[in-house]
Amino acid sequence: MKNEYKHTKTTVSLINYHFVFCPRYRRKIFNIEGVEKRFKELTQAECDKHGIEILAMECHIDHIHIFVSVLPQMDIPTIMRIIKGATSIQLRKEFPQLSAMCSLWTRSYFVSTARNVSSKTIEWYVNTQKTRT
Repeated sequence: MKNEYKHTKTTVSLINYHFVFCPRYRRKIFNIEGVEKRFKELTQAECDKHGIEILAMECHIDHIHIFVSVLPQMDIPTIMRIIKGATSIQLRKEFPQLSAMCSLWTRSYFVSTARNVSSKTIEWYVNTQKTRT
């Protein structure tokens, strides 16, 4: 797990966010063959494009945990707009079961910083989502 400071010309920062968000109506979209894999590919590509470093990401049948590291110029609503926007459009194009949905994701999400819980603990939590009961 990288807990490295990010450097720009004028800043040094370490900003990590843990996000949890759900498909609309908590639909179990990740039970559909290939959706999880494609969601992760699309999310990784979009985050790379915008300088968002994914530290951990896991999909459960009806929600996603994603742990990211960002520069201070990147605000929370923008991060969610980037991830949800890019994945919603593309997944609904590629998977007929999702194409009838007018919106793939709920507007809500949970976000937390790594202030009270160590980054290592959050990474463990995200990575063990499927193995815990």
